[in-house]
Amino acid sequence: MLKLLLLMIASVLTINIHSQDNSKLSTVKKGVEQMDNINDITVRDMNNKEVKLSDYNGKVLLIVNVASECGNTPQYQGLEEIYKEYNKKGFEILAFPCNDFGGQEPGTNEEIQQFCSSKYGVTFKLFDKIKVLGNERSPLYERLINNNVTETGDVKWNFEKFLISKDGKIVARFRTKVEPTDEKILAAIEKELAK
Repeated sequence: MLKLLLLMIASVLTINIHSQDNSKLSTVKKGVEQMDNINDITVRDMNNKEVKLSDYNGKVLLIVNVASECGNTPQYQGLEEIYKEYNKKGFEILAFPCNDFGGQEPGTNEEIQQFCSSKYGVTFKLFDKIKVLGNERSPLYERLINNNVTETGDVKWNFEKFLISKDGKIVARFRTKVEPTDEKILAAIEKELAK
């Protein structure tokens, strides 16, 4: 009788341990899947309203850290150009002002918005100023620079670009020197839009 009771207890413990292991494995698998997807992230727009990035499902995104007083600021013109070219086909640009590089984005959200619309005629979406470096790095940029798809490591300067698929997956990363209208970016956008 004691032997039977011990066997039953051992059996229950084994089932419980396997169940816990499977649960942990499922959590680990989920984490790996999310490493290259931004759908679970929420950001703030220029008006401090929360925006779920999953709301952009079905759209191809180009995420860019921008600055108003940078030598690369004229890239706003190229960004607006490709936005106008591809927006009706399901393309969006999400621009995140950032002051991490040489203090080149010192203005308030209102000042940034005014500058972008008056100087470059920007019509794509601008978001709340964020940090892309250090311990205060936004969760979005934490994911963009640490994923299983693109080159990993810190953003090195303003106007670095990340291409996101229609289902929220990180597809490509383009460093600052790659202009928005570069053939590499255009080809990657067109490929994603065609899917």
